[in-house]
Amino acid sequence: MRNRRMASLLAVGIAANLVSALTPATASAASEAFAAKDPMRQYTQQKPRWQRCDAGSPAAFQCATLKVPLDYVDPGGRRIDIAVSRLKAGSAKERRGVLLFNPGGPGEPGLNMPADLGADLPEPVKRQYDLIGFDPRGVGQSSPVSCGLTADEKITERPYKAETFAKDVEWARSVADKCQAEGGDTLRHLTTRNTARDMDVIRAVLGERKISYLGYSYGTYLGAVYTQMFPRRTDRFVLDSATDPTRIWRGIFQGMAEGTEPAFTRWSRWTAQRHTTYELGSTPVEVRKTFWALVAQANRKPVDSDEGPLTGDDIRAKRHKFFRVQVAAEWVAGLKKAAEGRIPAPSGTPDQALSLAPPAFARDVPQDNVDASAWAVLCTDTRTWPRDPEQYRGDAIRDKARYPLYGDFASTITPCAFWKPGSEPTTTVNNEVRALILQNEWDSQTPLAAGQAMHRALRGSRMVTVAGGEGHGVYPFNSCADRSATVYLTTDRLPAKDLTCQAAAE
Repeated sequence: MRNRRMASLLAVGIAANLVSALTPATASAASEAFAAKDPMRQYTQQKPRWQRCDAGSPAAFQCATLKVPLDYVDPGGRRIDIAVSRLKAGSAKERRGVLLFNPGGPGEPGLNMPADLGADLPEPVKRQYDLIGFDPRGVGQSSPVSCGLTADEKITERPYKAETFAKDVEWARSVADKCQAEGGDTLRHLTTRNTARDMDVIRAVLGERKISYLGYSYGTYLGAVYTQMFPRRTDRFVLDSATDPTRIWRGIFQGMAEGTEPAFTRWSRWTAQRHTTYELGSTPVEVRKTFWALVAQANRKPVDSDEGPLTGDDIRAKRHKFFRVQVAAEWVAGLKKAAEGRIPAPSGTPDQALSLAPPAFARDVPQDNVDASAWAVLCTDTRTWPRDPEQYRGDAIRDKARYPLYGDFASTITPCAFWKPGSEPTTTVNNEVRALILQNEWDSQTPLAAGQAMHRALRGSRMVTVAGGEGHGVYPFNSCADRSATVYLTTDRLPAKDLTCQAAAE
């Protein structure tokens, strides 16, 4: 919204809108509270105190802190901080509104995204939008949470082994118990639904009738939940590298294991065609045999590398590398030579990351903040986590056989088995809100099938698939899908139909 004279009307309307987004079980009580004294006005009519984020940041990059209720059912109760940042639109004449960002996660800060990602956005987009970043509740500078986890407790990649499963169960129980003791009353409210409500408070405080949005990975689920809860507040939404909203959350990890197997098969074929370069086998069968022999050898004696000693399970845990065929071939070839005592193993080029480094102006946060806030969302967004450790054991055994590279990692026990249920059920995403979904064919974190599932759930969406595209993240990284996203954000024109475009040859 460009006219701030409507701000007072929006402030009155948002409280009822937020109440309507509550679950039916809580809406009645919340409506009575609203009717009594409208406690949401203290949030929707805040006046942000914008100031330069840091002496080392550009003067135009401004930050402010807003207050939101910890529990939207009790808006008069405890309040928490939401840190927000802003880069104003490059053209007052062309300005359309605000474009909110989320980098993924859960647990990842997004405050610096206007400065970091904004530098790569096309100029027409930056002319039309104020770029808005924020740290989600409990993350970074937004009332950061902690469970007091040790370095060992933060290790989440745990393969299934019969001899260590009891220890893994105790690890999962210990993490859940620590989080409950340190901040259970807070963590139960760190849900995607509440973060979507926080986004709507940001919208109202900024005086906007609607928001546009660019979210990556987990941020696509957050964006989809916002469209479900606030469809009339949704403007132009770009969901990049989408999750499957029907598989929140355990199924998301199991989907990674499922998607890794075809990527591994593709890699073995590609590598076999280049046997003279990598010396891993002249047929796909030989390449796979070489790889699994290396895994077995590393489990007997870890392979020294510039990433540290790697066991065979450590090698399997880096399954994301196989979505970039050349990276994986160089990495495995180096590990093989290192195992043979010939040369140190290279780490290979890391997967393209969407996680952004904390800005210089960020205050210190607990060392386990990412872990604590991530587990809170993963465990409280849904009530579908099994409670019986033996079910995890059986699933891990089954999925290791089905998906040898990563199946047991994806299905073994997590702290969610012992986490107290969240305050709300899982959100069902099923609407006709317009959105654009961008997806690489070979995405390591959100496989193509996940993006297709998001497309089915958002019936008003269009999808652009980058055939041959590798890695996690599409826009604006010089892909063939960039034009579709820029046209949509600047003109509101979605593609007339779903598109598939070819990734540029590297």
